[in-house]
Amino acid sequence: MAQINDNYLKLQAGYLFPEIGRRVNAYIEANPQANVIKMGIGDVTQPLCPAIIKAMHSAVDEMAVKETFRGYGPEQGYSFLRDAIAKHDFQDRGIDVAADEIFVSDGSKCDSGNLLDVFGADNTIAVLDPVYPVYVDTNVMAGHTGAADENGRYGKLVYMPVTAESNFEPALPTEKVDLIYLCYPNNPTGTVATRETLEKWVAYAKENNSIIFYDAAYEAFISDPNVPRSIFEIEGAREVAIELRSFSKTAGFTGIRCGFTVIPKTLMGKTSDGQLQSVHALWNRRHCTKFNGVSYPVQRGAEAVYSSEGRAQVNELIAFYMNNARLLREGLSEVGFEVYGGEHAPYVWIKTPGDMTSWDFFDQLLGKSHIVGTPGSGFGAAGEGYFRLSAFNSLENTKEALGRIKEAYSAV
Repeated sequence: MAQINDNYLKLQAGYLFPEIGRRVNAYIEANPQANVIKMGIGDVTQPLCPAIIKAMHSAVDEMAVKETFRGYGPEQGYSFLRDAIAKHDFQDRGIDVAADEIFVSDGSKCDSGNLLDVFGADNTIAVLDPVYPVYVDTNVMAGHTGAADENGRYGKLVYMPVTAESNFEPALPTEKVDLIYLCYPNNPTGTVATRETLEKWVAYAKENNSIIFYDAAYEAFISDPNVPRSIFEIEGAREVAIELRSFSKTAGFTGIRCGFTVIPKTLMGKTSDGQLQSVHALWNRRHCTKFNGVSYPVQRGAEAVYSSEGRAQVNELIAFYMNNARLLREGLSEVGFEVYGGEHAPYVWIKTPGDMTSWDFFDQLLGKSHIVGTPGSGFGAAGEGYFRLSAFNSLENTKEALGRIKEAYSAV
């Protein structure tokens, strides 16, 4: 009989979001009259912008004509998209990133796990706590961790707590770590990292020969020009960092699938015998072997994000979601909740009432107000006692949800 990968058996009972779905489906089945508003999973709700739709329609039409039909494209992405990304996201902002350092993919979630293919099993890995679950679970699957303890923390991982008491800024590890996952604007807390904070991390990585996986999937939601939108704004980051980005939340591509990863050619890893090796070259080899590229119509749609028309429409979309975030932040604060985030990210992070656990508050909010959020403990032990609400919804649902919460929790 074929042997399975036993590391999968170390995973907790279920990935966070399917578990939320299971509980919500059970509640709806038992309460079919309930009008449930879902503010848990960070999925977009508004349609794609007209400029994107127009570009994708044109690309599909090209595929119907022999002279313009395209088969396999370059695995790394078409040059028209990589050039647009390099220019508008980096070079126009004074950031040193070349088009051939950009790898177009089907999303940063996939890349954050796939990157582990080119790194050894003996690396010490550090993650924020609370943390986007994919970072942890993919390391469990790859055999980089021990078993989970009673708090859900896995052996061999270095957890860096981020809570209100620390102003959501993680302390640098006291020990040497090899791979560091950072996510800013942060999912789930909605907080951002200052330039000074990122400078500390780059300095730590250089001193310890570490590599930072920097997830900037929500960078488009940053409104303060003094807050870095890329780790490559920090001097020296090209020698120690990989950056992941996504069109999912920026332009509504959650169902279309397109993102990209930036790996500088100056980034080096070390072989088992101590030789330096280009991470860029290894990732290119992996990318070409295991990935056939994002479809041509989707890449044309992504290119349209950078057109003058597309940028204006995407900015309107981001402003729409951030207005929802503002309403949530202000409305929840008025009721008496301790609220964080929601200023440079589409998530608000709230302290649960009293000593209530995250999952107890999930059940109570669903039962009392018919609202679905995300328990903080699902993001890690340090997320216990917190709760995430997403601004990815309609304005009507956002206002309705706030009204229900105010009615149910006016005495918080």
